[in-house]
Amino acid sequence: MMQQLDLFGLPTQPPAVKPPVNGDPEKGTGTTEVPGTPLSAGEAPAKGKKRGRKSLKELSGDPHVIQELEKLTLDKQYYSISEVANMFRVNTSLIRYWENEFDILQPKKNRKGDRLFRQEDIQHLKLIYHLLRERKYTIEGAKQKLREDKRIASRNFEMVKSLEKVRTFLTELKDQL
Repeated sequence: MMQQLDLFGLPTQPPAVKPPVNGDPEKGTGTTEVPGTPLSAGEAPAKGKKRGRKSLKELSGDPHVIQELEKLTLDKQYYSISEVANMFRVNTSLIRYWENEFDILQPKKNRKGDRLFRQEDIQHLKLIYHLLRERKYTIEGAKQKLREDKRIASRNFEMVKSLEKVRTFLTELKDQL
């Protein structure tokens, strides 16, 4: 093996090959984690808070967002986008994206441009959240469903909510027996 000499004639070490942690050691594919080095595209951080949007698997682990929203009392007239995003456990950018995609979302904006959501807007967001996250519609499919007949979609949503309330009541009753 040939060694490369630097300008002063000292031998230099060849670059060390990192051993793969995940992947095929034969092909050299995989990821390694070195503290203080940035992750390249496609690599996930080791532990801690994951950046970016949540996957559908992570969201399906938390199916009770709508039920928890029903328990909240909406006592204010207007809610900021950060309050609404916290209610739905999503990023504010997703709420802004849904506002651009769905015509039924029309939050008020103040002079500064901040979005102010009314209770009516939050009801629309519940319906959109139900279609996209719980019923697994695509954006286009949810738009089409709302375009066809918004009343039928909202009535179906109300029926699902009431059936879920009955289910929780029955499971609590069963646990008490």
